Amino acid sequence: VTITTRQLLSHLSGIRHYEKDITKVKEEKEKANRALKLTKPCQDKEQKEKECKGTEKTESVKPKKEHEGEIKSQKPGRKDKEFDQEEYYLKEKFESVIESLKIFKNDPLFFKPGDQFLYSTYGFTLLSAVVERVSGQKFTDYMLKMFRDLDMLSTVVDDNEAMIYNRARCYVYNKKGRLVNAPYVDNSYKWAGGGFLSSVGDLLKFGNALLYSYQAGQFKNANGQLLPGYLKPDTVAMMWTPVPKTEVSWDRDGKYAMAWAVVEKKQQCGCCRQQRHYASHTGGAVGASSVLLILPEELDSEAVDTGQVAPPRGVVVSIICNMQSVSLNSTALKIAREFDKERWAQ
Repeated sequence: VTITTRQLLSHLSGIRHYEKDITKVKEEKEKANRALKLTKPCQDKEQKEKECKGTEKTESVKPKKEHEGEIKSQKPGRKDKEFDQEEYYLKEKFESVIESLKIFKNDPLFFKPGDQFLYSTYGFTLLSAVVERVSGQKFTDYMLKMFRDLDMLSTVVDDNEAMIYNRARCYVYNKKGRLVNAPYVDNSYKWAGGGFLSSVGDLLKFGNALLYSYQAGQFKNANGQLLPGYLKPDTVAMMWTPVPKTEVSWDRDGKYAMAWAVVEKKQQCGCCRQQRHYASHTGGAVGASSVLLILPEELDSEAVDTGQVAPPRGVVVSIICNMQSVSLNSTALKIAREFDKERWAQ
């Protein structure tokens, strides 16, 4: 079979996630689909009633099973099934991403590439091996140079042996519902899927760099004073274009794009719910949770043409929590909408 890099980016490759049993994966998907069908009619009815009163929905319903991208928040003492998977707790140190491929390279694909969606951290491990071969550098070296270019000087490899200034402790709830230190793990088997440490400030820089790149092409009358974006506008637009057959567990309005979850701008009827365009991604690891959400401003063409505004325009929200299994996307979206509302009120 042929697996493309685009399929890896959109989780359409067929490569497994942490669960090795395809039967269990299918069962979980069927349960999620049934739950979605049962809840959707009631939610839609309730939503229409709210919309007629001018109430905007901000909370996404998440009946589906959460994956590494985001783990469902839980009551103290309840163990999330996602973190029952043994491979979350690997302690083996791999010297290269090529070496770490041995974990899954001989396992069968769950489906023909391109046919279905399955979130896969190992798909990104393979993607990092592609980057390593194409660039001729270690994946971590390649990424650290990129972070330096973006002025993300607090973003580093999560190396247990290194002394990292201001590294936070990570926490989990044990079976008795008590807060304890997260167990030791070595993330060298998945640098691309969860192997870097960062700060809120650095993630905001990253979000603004992408937002700037996305919008820079719209400011054509900047008299040559506008610097180019880190990426081409068409590249970011492609990254933020939903891919068919994909799904997002943390936002039922969204689809997966290329390494990002994307919600498209949509309004089906007048005076009804407006769906704003935004891109986001959550993170879940042993003892930690995070989210980065980018809500681009809907630019006024006159202001753009006259040079009254300059990119980036919009809201970028970053939340990092040193606690396992915390759902953060809806909180980030509420924050973004509040700042967006405040901006239009001025």
